[in-house]
Amino acid sequence: MKVFSIFGDPVSHSRSPLMHNSVFKSLNIKACYSRTHLSDGSQLRDVFFAKGLKGANVTVPHKEAAYAQCDEVRGIAKEIKAVNTLVLEKGRLIGYNTDADGFMSAIQSFGEIKTALILGAGGTARALSIALRNGEITPTILNRSQGRLEYFTAKGFECYAWDDFTAKPYDLIINTTSAGLSDSELPIPRPLLMELLGQAKGAIDVIYGQETPYLREVKVSGLPYKDGSDMLLEQGVLANHLFMHGEYPIEHIRSSMIESFAL
Repeated sequence: MKVFSIFGDPVSHSRSPLMHNSVFKSLNIKACYSRTHLSDGSQLRDVFFAKGLKGANVTVPHKEAAYAQCDEVRGIAKEIKAVNTLVLEKGRLIGYNTDADGFMSAIQSFGEIKTALILGAGGTARALSIALRNGEITPTILNRSQGRLEYFTAKGFECYAWDDFTAKPYDLIINTTSAGLSDSELPIPRPLLMELLGQAKGAIDVIYGQETPYLREVKVSGLPYKDGSDMLLEQGVLANHLFMHGEYPIEHIRSSMIESFAL
């Protein structure tokens, strides 16, 4: 029996076990997937091996810590320096990032997008900023403080802390923070958010499965919007394909995983 898990803080809300176990059951794979609450990201590698895992997903706030604890990082994760998928390969921990491709699939329904404002500066923001730029969309990063913006500045992105930012039109406003996940907070001050939504064409929250305060404000504004469900699905399909070392077609994984969203 192959064992997989998701690491995060919080993690009790995660749909990943339902998604991956649905695939394992549908494709008759002897495997199971669980949640692992981890408050200290520096312990991720030790816990991974102590549990005898074959692979894992990593959610907030440990994606950058996961990157630092891999034996090898592949694909776009090398540039992002944040990992959301771990695979055990010949005793070595291999890191990937499936958030980027999952997000780009999710935003196709918004139509043509040229500019985007990313709220937050964590591992998810890193993934989306690189993905957007690779997709010829210009991202701007807005964070509470300058503290975590060094990565984005070094990559040549336009980025601001709240205190030195002036609102202007963006095609898409993207919340990558955990605001609203387990509290009633907005990702940025409400007056600034209202000003931004008044000039935007659409909005998305990477949080899924609940109406966050951010999404409530977006709905009131009348903008087209999405939560993180589509991104969750697509990154999960890619992660499962990596877990199984490409043994099963992506189309079969996707169809099985889509069924879990009806449960």
